[in-house]
Amino acid sequence: MILSMTGFGRSEGVFEGKKLTIDVKSLNSKSFDLNIKMPLRYKEKEFEIRKMLNDRILRGKVDCYINIESLDHSSDVNINHDLVTSYIDELKKIAGDGPDFEYLKMAIRMPDVISSKADVLSEDEWIFLIEILNESLTKFENFRTTEGVILQDELERNIRKIETFLSQVEPYEDVRMDSVKERYRKSLNEFDQIDETRFYQEMAYYTEKLDIAEEKVRLTQHLKYYQEVMINENFNGKKLGFISQEIGREINTLGSKANHAEIQKLVVMMKDDLEKIKEQTLNVL
Repeated sequence: MILSMTGFGRSEGVFEGKKLTIDVKSLNSKSFDLNIKMPLRYKEKEFEIRKMLNDRILRGKVDCYINIESLDHSSDVNINHDLVTSYIDELKKIAGDGPDFEYLKMAIRMPDVISSKADVLSEDEWIFLIEILNESLTKFENFRTTEGVILQDELERNIRKIETFLSQVEPYEDVRMDSVKERYRKSLNEFDQIDETRFYQEMAYYTEKLDIAEEKVRLTQHLKYYQEVMINENFNGKKLGFISQEIGREINTLGSKANHAEIQKLVVMMKDDLEKIKEQTLNVL
């Protein structure tokens, strides 16, 4: 089945007065390209987080944002008021009377005036973070699946359109060869003597050169194979990309051999739908 490389998932929860929010989103990319932003308290677990994302997402240009917000508005910063007052008193003794604000600016820079609580990640908080990350990734995967269904419908529609245009080539094939023969015969009539044997040899050569039967067969097979891989194989984006290249080669050869205005029009329409397929395939996981 088709999975889109585009995805988004958000999950959040509250742990000990702190709100944890995790966003995961991705766009198409040839490989796994991760950009992750998280608070310093989780940096020690960055390797494990990256591995979880890689194992679940597999491929894409991925952004992961982990945000933590205090709900009780308590501050982790502590100012030692007694120590500040002591510094100000000592500064006044040395410098004499002056504006208290100036002394405060100096005192606040002194050692041990400002301290912060240890920013240590507990095991319980780590387990909670994993749960939120897994929830976010599950929503992300559901998004990919939903987008994949839409993407598969579009791909199937464009494949069917190419098949329809290919089936419309056949009525013009006999007309095309008759036109070639007539033009060649008119050219030969300009000469006094015509070697009929040579004429038919040349016509056999041009008929073989302009024959598009093999291209039609190979193109039909490639279109069928594309649909089989799309439906039956997982994580098939790269493979579908290779098959679309083969489809393009056959369409191009068909166009170069066409030698007929109506067939050329059909080839142009096939190329137009193939470009849509290639663009859509880039977003297949």
